[in-house]
Amino acid sequence: MAILKHIASKNADYGETERYLIFQHDEYTQKPILDENGNMLLREEYYLDGINCDPFTFDAECRETNAFFHKNQSFNEIKSHHYIISFDPKDQEEHGLTGEQAQKLGVEYARENFPGHQALVCTHTDGHNGSGNIHVHIVINSVRKYNTEPQPYMEFDRDSKAGYKHHLSDRYRIYLKQKVMDMCRSNGLNQVDLLNPAEKKISEKEYWAKRRGQKNLDEHNAELKKKGLTPRQTTFQTEKQYLRDAIDAVASQATSQEEFSRLLSDRYNITFKVSRGRYSYLHPNRQKYITGRNLGTLYEENHFMQVFQENSNRQHAEKSHSTDRPVTDFSEQSKSSASVQTDETTHSFLFIKSDLRLVTDLQHCIKTQQSQAYAQKVKLSNLKMMAQTVAYVQEHGFQSKEDLDTALSNASAQSTDARNTLKSTEDALKNINEQIHYTGQYLANKSIYSDYRKSRNKEKFYDDHRAELTLYESALRILREKSQGQKLPTLKMLREEKNRLTKLQTVQRDEFNTRREYERELRTVCSNVNIILRHPHIQETLHETSQGHSYFR
Repeated sequence: MAILKHIASKNADYGETERYLIFQHDEYTQKPILDENGNMLLREEYYLDGINCDPFTFDAECRETNAFFHKNQSFNEIKSHHYIISFDPKDQEEHGLTGEQAQKLGVEYARENFPGHQALVCTHTDGHNGSGNIHVHIVINSVRKYNTEPQPYMEFDRDSKAGYKHHLSDRYRIYLKQKVMDMCRSNGLNQVDLLNPAEKKISEKEYWAKRRGQKNLDEHNAELKKKGLTPRQTTFQTEKQYLRDAIDAVASQATSQEEFSRLLSDRYNITFKVSRGRYSYLHPNRQKYITGRNLGTLYEENHFMQVFQENSNRQHAEKSHSTDRPVTDFSEQSKSSASVQTDETTHSFLFIKSDLRLVTDLQHCIKTQQSQAYAQKVKLSNLKMMAQTVAYVQEHGFQSKEDLDTALSNASAQSTDARNTLKSTEDALKNINEQIHYTGQYLANKSIYSDYRKSRNKEKFYDDHRAELTLYESALRILREKSQGQKLPTLKMLREEKNRLTKLQTVQRDEFNTRREYERELRTVCSNVNIILRHPHIQETLHETSQGHSYFR
């Protein structure tokens, strides 16, 4: 199946887009890959065409069009639109799709659906994560260069006139998806209905979160293996995927909303709620609910009403078939099975760190005082969290409460330092971005200011070019203020500094997130330890079930 993705960009450097299409880039950082001499490497296979422009002068021609129509002069304006058509990887083997054929389809698609715009069309034959799926990039200047005939998807008259900007309305988006579907079906390629919501919705953000998480987990596991340790987790799971897997497991057994909610809470510690017919789920590590709509159509009310009814009918059928069978006493077998299940459950929650949470204070929880059943449920959950806390202390080698408090104090200080360092880099990056913006504004209007200085009738020239000269003067004033009497830096110098700060920001953000999560983890452990130490009977229970650490005895 082919899918269509859209990205709006405010980057005024059109050449950066062209470099991305032609040269190899790191898929995580989006930075160019360099050889040993510091030169960018060409992609192994790509096809490049230009529409209403030469593909290798796309940058200059777009800036010329923008200047002619006096558009895209503001920092916050959308400068370009990037569409990506990704074909099904199976199209290569099953239907003989090649990069050259995909490029031809992409050019035809761009000519038909983005008329009047300057466009780059580039096909790559490699996909993310080695998938090898062929995909076509279509990058258009947001300003239309030529007048076109009005189209059915256009809402206003200006949508067909030169000098106006690309307007992606809901109607236009639906039209583009339909055109992708028609293109694939007419060429015998795999395709699904893009106009209906996905059964399992994987957003771009979740996709990259899983990719980065898996990469970090693989690196962490490699370090553990070097130390002779066996990793406990080899597959990274996003919070949304945790919800999907848990819901799928529970939905196969539940016969009603009430049973569905109870099973999610008891087995996976997921809170379920229904608001105006919309299903929402709360992950154990989150404070905000995730709606079923964000997970996919398989996790919404309409689907589950059918599932609950099917499960109920199946259970009734199974009971009716079992009425003629002899009844056997499985009480002893059930006890043995329950014992084994308890041991397995204890083993699982002792070592899943992502489930480590604060225990609930029963004395101050009003809901537990109102419901004995709920209080019993909270007690069982608390016991699991406390046993997991003991396992955490054992794993990390804390010998005393003082060691734990010292570790928390150090983690808090390191987290604060990391946050301050990151904030300093972000401020510096913000300042560099402003300088780049005003330097571009200064250079774009410098020639007009030069003509103004040479003109004989300066007053008339200034009136005719008031907007450009005002932009030039304001940019020059701001740049001088920022340089504090020093020579103004060149655009090349500013971009090099921006790249350096961006890399530094990425490293510092990862460092801060890691230290912050570790601090939160220690705070949870310290809080749970304090409760354990205040209740001797809990210490005895933990000692019997999990052979707790010495200073809990």
